[in-house]
Amino acid sequence: MVQTENVKLPRVADEVLAILRCLDCQGCLTLEPDGLMCLGCARRFPALNGVVRFVGEETYAGSFGFQWKLYARTQLDDASGHVSEGAFRRRTGFRPEDLKGKLVLDVGCGMGRFAEVATRWGARVVGIDLSLASEVAAKNLEDRQAVIFQADVFKLPFAAESFDYIYSIGVLHHTPDCEKAFKILPKLLKPGGRIAIWLYSAYNPWYRMSDAYRKLTRRMSPQTLHKLCRLAVPLYSIHQGLKKIPIVGKLASSVLAWIIPMSFNRDATWRVLDTFDWYSPWYQSKHTYEEVFCWFDECGLVDLRVIEQPISVQGKRPLENPVRGTDKRNEVERCVG
Repeated sequence: MVQTENVKLPRVADEVLAILRCLDCQGCLTLEPDGLMCLGCARRFPALNGVVRFVGEETYAGSFGFQWKLYARTQLDDASGHVSEGAFRRRTGFRPEDLKGKLVLDVGCGMGRFAEVATRWGARVVGIDLSLASEVAAKNLEDRQAVIFQADVFKLPFAAESFDYIYSIGVLHHTPDCEKAFKILPKLLKPGGRIAIWLYSAYNPWYRMSDAYRKLTRRMSPQTLHKLCRLAVPLYSIHQGLKKIPIVGKLASSVLAWIIPMSFNRDATWRVLDTFDWYSPWYQSKHTYEEVFCWFDECGLVDLRVIEQPISVQGKRPLENPVRGTDKRNEVERCVG
């Protein structure tokens, strides 16, 4: 760990430093006491609170910074359960043997929930997030093979063909253009590498009422909205009571759920978190398999697979026309040297 009077900078492994590129000139970056500097144009990317910043602000992702600083460890797996590991399998189709020893990109890592799973499986993870959740992820994963950056998916600081695996779980639909965001990622895969994404489904119309509310809730301060979302705790008890009423109880509960959509997670903390996560984002698009398969196909990805939880799709970058080994080696040596 390199440290100055006011800045802590995580040690960036040579492997990661070699694939980092300047956002302006695509030049190689070098490690400085206070961050990273481009060897080509001398642009600097500062490190603050243990995270190198490739963006100057959170822009539309501010609610996620609030959310994950408040629930910094809520969704991390521990000895009592592996809920996040199960979700990771259902939404990517990846297995421990797939990721072990591989360099993996987590797009929209949040507080590091799924990066924790990937590192536990033996992967070396590079995580990016637009929000200040990146600080939380860096702290949660400080003892793992992981490097976290604050960066924008529309302007990523990586060389082409850098990663063995890429995943993005529940993130791209929160950008201004989900399709455009996705299509940036396949070029970062090595030939033969795989990518998996999970997006909100457009098949179920239950979200239409909440979308009407979101026109207001997304404009609220995160603090105010979070207080409202705490109503999910007593409302859950009301639903449980209604369901016990003979004949009309389940119908009454269904009507209430339609009028006031909320999370029904049995854990009260997760329930409030999930409800806030639904109502707070500025952008929230929904998608079908038909359109997502078109994205994968247009990017030249093959061996497309539908994973267990909609909308989850996995694809592979073909081996045809790979970057020649000598050229790739010289590029890496140029940056490391």
